[in-house]
Amino acid sequence: MNSTTSKPILILGGTGKTGRRLAERLTAHGLPVRIGSRSGTPRFDWELPATWGPAMQGVSAVYISYYPDIAVPGAAETVGAFARLAVANGVTRLVLLSGRGETEAQRAEEMLKASGADWTILRCAWFSQNFSEGFLVESLLEGEVALPVGNVGEPFVDADDIADAAFVALTEQGHVGHLYELTGPRLLSFADAVAEIAKAAGRDIRYIKVSHDEFTAAMAAHELPPEIAWLLNELFTEVLDGRNETLTDGVQRVLGRAPKDFSAYANETAATGIWSN
Repeated sequence: MNSTTSKPILILGGTGKTGRRLAERLTAHGLPVRIGSRSGTPRFDWELPATWGPAMQGVSAVYISYYPDIAVPGAAETVGAFARLAVANGVTRLVLLSGRGETEAQRAEEMLKASGADWTILRCAWFSQNFSEGFLVESLLEGEVALPVGNVGEPFVDADDIADAAFVALTEQGHVGHLYELTGPRLLSFADAVAEIAKAAGRDIRYIKVSHDEFTAAMAAHELPPEIAWLLNELFTEVLDGRNETLTDGVQRVLGRAPKDFSAYANETAATGIWSN
């Protein structure tokens, strides 16, 4: 580990799926962490650039997780502006959480590269944890998951693997200038994934493919914030068109081991009772 790790690592989205796990890993190794969030000290808010400078003072590196998602229009410019400010403040070590097959995410990657930072990019497949730490929990509990996705394979990646990869990228040498595409070890359709969760939870949970319009109407009924509704629409109708039906060796390259399988995730998570009525 290098000497700069005596300074804290700023984790943007430090209360989110990957940021929280990364914070736990750094803390467990005795490394100082600063959580970048609207409830953090100092406060960090993507929508208030005036909060960026104070949050990055005296840190050695930054893990960049964009809220609500890097697929949202304007995310690339915002990430680019943040990266340039960080470099101007002498914080050059930046690790970006990115998404596969998302136009805006790939633009954000290019902005990061152009900033002059010592960058590492973790371009990730759909998180397994979207089924247990997101809007799908309610549907799973109700016994019916209805999405506008057919028989498209997705290599669901575990958030623990992403956090492990981020930890290694931030604390070990040799990862600057690398883009790692992180996927799980096999392709599953959403119907497959729901079936594995049902089996692990010992419940009868149905998967139904619905039309785009039915999905939009269902989201409207849930009164989701407009940016989240837009995002879900984008991810389910644009990104899940088969463009990501490939496996990669990113987890193996960073961690020297195979990625965690969805079945292991489903069994471990079912044991917590989150999917049980």
